[in-house]
Amino acid sequence: MALLGPIIKTALQIRETFTASTNHIEAQSDVLKHLLSKAKHTSFGLYHDFESVLNEDDVEHAFAKAVPFYDYHKMDEQWWSRMKDGKPNIAWPGSPKFLARSSGTTGKKSKTIPVSDEMIEAIKAAGTKQVSALINFDLPTEVFESEVLALGSSTDLSNENGFTIGEISGIAASNIPEFLDSFYRPGKEISAIEDWDERVQRIAEEAKNWDIGMLSGIPSWIEMMLKKVMEFHNVDSIHEIWPNLSVYTSGGVAFGPYRSSFEKLFTKPVQIVDTYLASEGFIACQQRPETNSMQLITDGGIYYEFVPFKPEYVEQDGSIVSDAPVKTMAEVEPDVDYALIISTVSGAWRYLIGDTIKFTDVARAEIKITGRTKFFLNVVGSQLSVLKMETAITELQEKFNTCITEFTVSAKKIDGEFHHVWYLGTDTETSDNELATDLDQLLQDANKNYKVARSKALKGVTVNKVKPDVFAQWNDHNKKKGGQVKMEKVMDEEKFEKWEAFVKSL
Repeated sequence: MALLGPIIKTALQIRETFTASTNHIEAQSDVLKHLLSKAKHTSFGLYHDFESVLNEDDVEHAFAKAVPFYDYHKMDEQWWSRMKDGKPNIAWPGSPKFLARSSGTTGKKSKTIPVSDEMIEAIKAAGTKQVSALINFDLPTEVFESEVLALGSSTDLSNENGFTIGEISGIAASNIPEFLDSFYRPGKEISAIEDWDERVQRIAEEAKNWDIGMLSGIPSWIEMMLKKVMEFHNVDSIHEIWPNLSVYTSGGVAFGPYRSSFEKLFTKPVQIVDTYLASEGFIACQQRPETNSMQLITDGGIYYEFVPFKPEYVEQDGSIVSDAPVKTMAEVEPDVDYALIISTVSGAWRYLIGDTIKFTDVARAEIKITGRTKFFLNVVGSQLSVLKMETAITELQEKFNTCITEFTVSAKKIDGEFHHVWYLGTDTETSDNELATDLDQLLQDANKNYKVARSKALKGVTVNKVKPDVFAQWNDHNKKKGGQVKMEKVMDEEKFEKWEAFVKSL
């Protein structure tokens, strides 16, 4: 019987009781006022007259009127570039020590996003909130004294022009408090290994020396790591190595499509807890077992705004038109797709993060990620979100009792007509045609816009099966291999042409 577990669990329970935020609208109002007050004497704050905004009766709408939308390129070119040249007090007081290198799915060149000391503290606080919420789940007491394996990016950060640069998971891991070192795996030495395959090999070698109760990371890479550990030790279940493994905090993408393949690795129950950590900050985490939605962290270092995700408000490149309507936390509605806009303690202002979300419970500020602003498949009016695609893929797995670990899709012209061409990572023996027919029907049943498109401009659906590891090989081919990389679910015509050429070359 664990002796330390009950003590930790009780401490978390007490902390959760005293720190839980229930009024998300008030919390967001306080965050915005703090941001404006703190940054009012920066170059950005003076230019946009934050002092006057703070004196308005309706600060939220005055802020929206005073500051335009910014995407990464606009923010970087107009403001952050000056900070990167060594000038202080540009978009946030002082100069940040860290720059987070984005390893996301879009863009040919990595972005570098400022990470202030305040943001690091906000990420730590959000992580504590996430861990505290585990008391809401029916978990064995032993898990609270077991170790945590966080599979992120390398903590061997680079130093350039006076900044320490790395992916946000690597920056966060390098700032773990010393008192948590004894619980954290794979530890600083292995976490600093840059080469992904070498790092996973070392994890496999050391795995039996650890008592892992919790895992954290992006599903595709966690799954690959678990399989490597099992292969190295010649076991049929990861629980033969880590018998106390009870929690997996998933992040980066929806876990649903990975569930069936993950379950084959477990012989004991594992609680899946969704999180939303982006390069720009820790945005949301699941707080209760009754839902797999995540609660926005409304009392941290981020202020949120929401633009209804409609064709008239969104450009083809995923940017938002300047006069698009914006909703505050007090004005949002459930089950509406919104483009997420954030302002942060790192000096991001009305920043289009590129994700779309919907509220599943407004009062609780609970959301689901529905996709990317660039990843809605809407060439012929089908208005397919990544969430709708992932739901259909999950249902397809259930129908054919198979695993589909990854997918990508593009709208492609064949003989002058648009078709949706899918690539599914699966070992199923079900035919491509049968998969295409059922996937098409599932999407028609779930989305009326897609059903209309199928009766008009969208003339066909094609499915191509590929081996599941092809997607990892593609990321490796593009020098995007590691714990924070996500596969592109929707590709444009140019990228898809390269993808298909790569698949044919294998």
